[in-house]
Amino acid sequence: MISSIRAAYNAAFTPERYAAFLAKIDADYPGQLDFRVAETPVFVPKLLTDKLLSACDDIVATITRPDYKALTMAAIPPHQRVPNETPHTTFLAVDFAVCQNEQSGELEPQLIELQGFPSLYGFQAYLSETYRANFPVSDSVSHLFGVDTNANYIARLRNLILGDCQPEEVILLEIFPEKQKTRVDFALTKAYVGIDAVCLTKIRKEGRALYYEKDGRQIRIKRIYNRLIFDELEALPDLKTDFQLTDDVDVTWVGHPNWFFRISKYTLPFLNSPYVPKSYFLSDLTELPVDLDNYVLKPLFSFAGSGVLIHVTPADIAAIPAAERGNYLLQRKVRYEPVVTTPNGSGVKCEIRLLFIWPDSDDKPQLITNLARLSRGEMIGVRFNKDFDWVGGTIAFFEQ
Repeated sequence: MISSIRAAYNAAFTPERYAAFLAKIDADYPGQLDFRVAETPVFVPKLLTDKLLSACDDIVATITRPDYKALTMAAIPPHQRVPNETPHTTFLAVDFAVCQNEQSGELEPQLIELQGFPSLYGFQAYLSETYRANFPVSDSVSHLFGVDTNANYIARLRNLILGDCQPEEVILLEIFPEKQKTRVDFALTKAYVGIDAVCLTKIRKEGRALYYEKDGRQIRIKRIYNRLIFDELEALPDLKTDFQLTDDVDVTWVGHPNWFFRISKYTLPFLNSPYVPKSYFLSDLTELPVDLDNYVLKPLFSFAGSGVLIHVTPADIAAIPAAERGNYLLQRKVRYEPVVTTPNGSGVKCEIRLLFIWPDSDDKPQLITNLARLSRGEMIGVRFNKDFDWVGGTIAFFEQ
């Protein structure tokens, strides 16, 4: 999107350099990268950056409303409500499609989803350095906000996750972390923050205290950097664990599980911004939009795009029982513009996820880094982009 930087990057790109780039990641973290990393970063011009920041201001204004917790109380399924909820989320991820405004012709963001849940905060710092080490990336662009170096970024991330605890008193919680597609991020979090990824099945509970074993010692868990979502547990109904997420335990949550539900698609109908497509709870609609083909149907709490219908018909709506319609959302479609130019001149669609942290001492979340995803398919996501090149996970560098 920044034409001069894109031209220089594409001119220098070769399949051999890309292979060396991937080999470097595998050499540093053998066998840990389990998703496709794209051939290129995204280079974002200042005009689009300013619009992204404006869109985020609109969203933050909603989630910092005094009545926001009351507004989203029904978002949390009663059987999945976790005690000792924090006053606000610790993490915020906001996904935007890069689109073209039909009137002005300018590029603009359109919100796709948002999550009160951590993303690849470790891997993205490493990925930015690895792109720069292997390809020409101008010093006039940065992947960071509010900090000027990866070292300062990592220091802030470390302080946020550890608080006043020692690293071994803090765990990254997942279910079977060694099998997760995002396990490379767990490895980078270990490298940067010093904490281990621990499986839920390995945690022992005594009263309200939690423990895990390390080097033959039972270590008391004081803080949990939560990367586990209930979707994964629901898929394992026979899983036996000593600790249930809904137990009342003496730990501090770094990313309390309730915020995964509160800041989610459930929030979309409450947002008001030129950069947020209109969204409606299906249960609130007394009649369907006459242009239903311009909407997508989304389950409120699906993950990674599962269950989304992009070609909705009245029959699809009719098939949903009235009692379940509160769990679905109709969202106006957006048209991704193929803004990333490849060396052969074809265009690739782009989604930018802006990543925030919200320390307890701050009055609102702070934008700090990002990730991006490239797609040639009908939707962003692995299953829509099989056998394509110049697609996958990446990072955006923003014009300063």
